[in-house]
Amino acid sequence: MEKPSLIASDVDGTLLTTATHLSPRTVDVVASAVDTGVPVVLVSGRPPRWIPEVAEQAGLDGYAVCANGAVLYDIGADRVVDVHGLMDPAQLATVADALEHALPGCTLGAERVATHAVDDDMRNFVIEAGYHNPWGDGEGSHASRAEVLGHAAVKLLVSHPKMTSDAMARAAREVLDAHVDVTFSSGAGLIELAAHGVTKATGIAAVARRAGLDADGTIAFGDMPNDVEMLRWAGHGVAVANAHPAVLDVADEVTAPHDEDGVAQVLERWF
Repeated sequence: MEKPSLIASDVDGTLLTTATHLSPRTVDVVASAVDTGVPVVLVSGRPPRWIPEVAEQAGLDGYAVCANGAVLYDIGADRVVDVHGLMDPAQLATVADALEHALPGCTLGAERVATHAVDDDMRNFVIEAGYHNPWGDGEGSHASRAEVLGHAAVKLLVSHPKMTSDAMARAAREVLDAHVDVTFSSGAGLIELAAHGVTKATGIAAVARRAGLDADGTIAFGDMPNDVEMLRWAGHGVAVANAHPAVLDVADEVTAPHDEDGVAQVLERWF
């Protein structure tokens, strides 16, 4: 591949060397890319409120694609600039009913978005009692199922303590393919449901259009099934070695694992 004109990277398990930090090597190569005028875009399943801590480490203040493509967030302005595939309460209720049959014992969480990363007038993340977050259970406002489903959401999250995410996704797709897209960014019993056609690929494509760029000049990095569409869309898709098999299968290249600076090792060819 020639020097990329756009860099798109997943965050957790890809760009981050540990659960919370970027390595100095990664920070340096990201800065070099930005200094030469090449945009570096964080493309994550994370909601906007989880982006600033990573963006600050990376020295980024441009766009971030959040919630697996549903939200375009301007980091520097702390502003949500676009939302796609908002699911209304009626759709959420239909999905929840199907999940009761496909995944008995599951618990739900809903991700909502306002105009800023955090909105004091909106509970951005509401969860049922018993919901387990693989990244830590310190976040989320507890609510009844009716309250979880009672407002429009960009993402419905489904937790099950006794199943893998792979198994959950298979069961959910059998009953929900006509209603939503199912993916996951952790193997620890959590799947993520979004409106049809909303993926990281659609999110980064929107960023590319705003910059007058295209897929051919884009290099994308990822590790989990929610990255598959993005790696397929990009001119060059790179999986870190710790990636899920579905990501390894579609990648044009496999680099070192995230904890060995796999993203930096590739980008150092040009920056």
